[in-house]
Amino acid sequence: MATTTTTIQESTSENVEKIAIAFDEKVHEGSRYTAYLPVYDNETKFPPTQPFEFRDRGLDADPAKPNLLKTGGPNVVVTRLTPRIGTEIKGLQLSQLNDTQKDKLALLIAERGVVVFRDQDFKDIGPEKQKEFGQSFGPLHVHPVGAHVENHIEFQSIYLGSDNLYRAQQRSSKLTTTGFHSDVSYEHQTPAITILTLPEVPSTGGDTGWASQVVAYERLSEPIKVLLEGLRAEYSGYEQAAGAIRDGKTVRREPVKSQHPIVRVHPVTKQKALFVNPGFTRRIVGLKDEESDALLKLLFK
Repeated sequence: MATTTTTIQESTSENVEKIAIAFDEKVHEGSRYTAYLPVYDNETKFPPTQPFEFRDRGLDADPAKPNLLKTGGPNVVVTRLTPRIGTEIKGLQLSQLNDTQKDKLALLIAERGVVVFRDQDFKDIGPEKQKEFGQSFGPLHVHPVGAHVENHIEFQSIYLGSDNLYRAQQRSSKLTTTGFHSDVSYEHQTPAITILTLPEVPSTGGDTGWASQVVAYERLSEPIKVLLEGLRAEYSGYEQAAGAIRDGKTVRREPVKSQHPIVRVHPVTKQKALFVNPGFTRRIVGLKDEESDALLKLLFK
């Protein structure tokens, strides 16, 4: 795996606080979930990530997934949100799953791509218990620039309230905040699972959508599939780090560039998936600039 790293010069100040609160405490007086509001650690730095062994728990699951829903009893309701991606489960508490059920959950996630659980107690059991659950599926990722939960830097906190002063000062050069990406795909080892917990949601807006990379690959014509086999793309975290510095935030770890296959095979389902995204994919290795730009433009559609 080819990688490149370069030092980015950061702005410094003698008066920088170790922890910068990114919300107005008066606005949230009495809120049940202030523990999840965003802060920025301005001092903690991390070395480059090291390779680690990973085995998807879905490989250990019975394909029939017996007893996954057992803890919920007869009140569990399972709904497929679309034919190819997305399943919603009501009446089951993730915090109560045993190891065997976690294996089956990992398999379900691999098969359906997105699994939604309603009315969870996650937001009430606290960050430490949530981290224990996440660690059941692999090492936890620390975002190199994002806001996080105080004392739990493994939690990336996304808060869009008007009192989020850090977001208010962002100097975006785009007309819209709408975009598509695959989480931190610039990392040398990309995430297997992302857990998104919603303590509070607005009555409208704030939408997050998902797309199936498997279906995206399957819909390509056979000649294009043949063309993509063996090609690798470069993914970069440099632009994200530069934007953070521009907005006065701290970069906790040197940004990286990584190369990954454009067509990846899921370790559990063995399905081929199209692994490119406009958020972090910068070029196709080995192609001339015009060729790379044209092919990526097609794939991004």
